[in-house]
Amino acid sequence: MANKIRKCNLCGRDESEVGYLLTGVNGCICNECAVEAGEIVRANSMSRSEVKIDNLPKPKEIKEYLDKYIIGQDDAKVALAVAVYNHYKRLNNPAADDEVELEKSNIIMVGSTGTGKTLLARTIAKMLVVPFTIVDATVLTQAGYVGEDVESILSRLLQVSDYKPEVAERGIVFIDEIDKIARKGDNPSITRDVSGEGVQQALLKLLEGSVINVPPYGGRKHPEQKFIQVNTRNILFICGGAFDGIEKRIAQRLNTHVVGFGASRDSSQIDKSDFMQYISPMDLKSFGLIPEIIGRLPVLTHLEPLGRDALRRILTEPKNSIIKQYIKMFELDGVKLTFEEEALDYVVDKAVEFHLGARGLRSIVETIMMEPMYEIPSQSLKEYDVTLDFAKSQVEKANMNALQNRGE
Repeated sequence: MANKIRKCNLCGRDESEVGYLLTGVNGCICNECAVEAGEIVRANSMSRSEVKIDNLPKPKEIKEYLDKYIIGQDDAKVALAVAVYNHYKRLNNPAADDEVELEKSNIIMVGSTGTGKTLLARTIAKMLVVPFTIVDATVLTQAGYVGEDVESILSRLLQVSDYKPEVAERGIVFIDEIDKIARKGDNPSITRDVSGEGVQQALLKLLEGSVINVPPYGGRKHPEQKFIQVNTRNILFICGGAFDGIEKRIAQRLNTHVVGFGASRDSSQIDKSDFMQYISPMDLKSFGLIPEIIGRLPVLTHLEPLGRDALRRILTEPKNSIIKQYIKMFELDGVKLTFEEEALDYVVDKAVEFHLGARGLRSIVETIMMEPMYEIPSQSLKEYDVTLDFAKSQVEKANMNALQNRGE
């Protein structure tokens, strides 16, 4: 008996007329119908971004969600939760002619590297029902120079909004590394500061709220494309940056180095281990942000430096912690992975020594686990325990290899 010809249950074409068929329990669907169905689902999911106020996550619920993935940083979590919740309320309650108009409050987060600025943004993006994108300020330059124009920020938002401006105008943008566009100096120069103050001035109209002509596919590679107009009035901007060295400016402002009879009495009450908690807009100005930018980022919050206890919790507690990721990876190979407590403490001690924050944890664990990840998939092991001695030997071996390479 000849084999029965399989056909797509949606379009009716057989497998000789399409690329391939996806077989289900009671039928098939061809690759073209699958793509079309995906586009319909994606369009419907975008339209669901217009949620009602009754279904919005409250600020406390948003913070509780962030707590599952990020240790500490309560001040930054509260600021983000309130800003996102107010953003939803503003979108769902457009002001009538005779009502109070709700203005947006853009945020700037300041914290040293590895404290969780970008992770906060990525985590909150998981629970949002509005378009969300993360862009890097380091690639931006003033219009007409090599690099990306400021309008490319909105190009990314349009991409995740399926190129629908009405959807993008309800979105949230996280601008990372905002400190990298600081003004290079107060002294006038014969050369233009095209990646510093020039970018800040170009950002002003985006942050404030105006109609921007956006090239949907980026500005330089497709000069023939038509612009899409996007109104940024209801787009919430969240900025983050390390502002490396700003602690010295804060300390200078707080007058903590004054000695003798003129010393401030309040300086004894200042926590000198965390100057970031005393940050103010004037510190951002002295670092190199222009006053107009600072005025358009009214909510200023800081992230605390990660101490040893916080790093130890970050290593194992969050839902996506580094150790849980490795346990899951080995589990996929049928191996039960365990870590001695002393080995975990050693990883934390090394991370504190390197001053790299939470990112330092991953680099150290990667160094320790490189050899087991290479060897174990080819072996028939069922269990593997990472001991303190093994962790030390792997880190020392990596250091010796680095020294040898440097000597060569």
